[in-house]
Amino acid sequence: MKYAFAGDRQVSCNILKFLIERGYKPSALLVSSGENESHSETLMQISDLSENYIFKGNDFKVKANIEKLKHLNLDYIIGIHFPYIIPSEVLAIPSIGFLNLHPAFLPYNKGWHTPSWAIIEGKPYGATLHFMSEALDEGDIIHQKEIKVAQNDTANSLYQKVLKLEEEVFIEAFDDLKSLDPNRSKQVEKGSSHIKRDLEKIRKIDLEEKLTAKELLDKLRALTTNDHNELSYFESEGKKIGVKIMFEELES
Repeated sequence: MKYAFAGDRQVSCNILKFLIERGYKPSALLVSSGENESHSETLMQISDLSENYIFKGNDFKVKANIEKLKHLNLDYIIGIHFPYIIPSEVLAIPSIGFLNLHPAFLPYNKGWHTPSWAIIEGKPYGATLHFMSEALDEGDIIHQKEIKVAQNDTANSLYQKVLKLEEEVFIEAFDDLKSLDPNRSKQVEKGSSHIKRDLEKIRKIDLEEKLTAKELLDKLRALTTNDHNELSYFESEGKKIGVKIMFEELES
């Protein structure tokens, strides 16, 4: 199994280690760059590749580097939280496909802020390993698992759970991947999808709006993330007041 690895975040480091420990070292590495990258240096250390086969940021889209990747005769490019739009020319490089590990139970919650929308919309949630396509998160599914959304889950707690589930999904699919003939299941239902700016549209709390207790709790849960800039808020005396929620289980 010949592959290039494209990733960021701790989950990508864990999965790259898993692959190497089983005797599958990447032929090339694609990592993030800029203010949003978090684990590029760690991934480079784990891969132990020469700089000639490490592509930072958008460098993998450069014509010369595309040709370099083509000459590696890759079976897969494995994407784990790799935050870049992949052009069709790169999607076509691996003979079997460009894979993506997505924190959602596809076809539900394609796109951004998946735990937030799972709470708001009450859609099934989980983790999915799938083939990438030009359309966002619409490629064939290799393997997926669902996770229960608890009533006291916030978007942040749910995200921590799904990160662990993503690793499980990948590990369970590994034998299928190394067979070079992985399962491919079409996404039949339309599901749901959100772009990044959709979350901003629901952040403001209208203090005059009539909501059920559940509707308000769900909104606060969905907007309690690890990012202060995603908090729900209300306006008072010309100021924005952020609101987040925490739960504590009480003795019966």
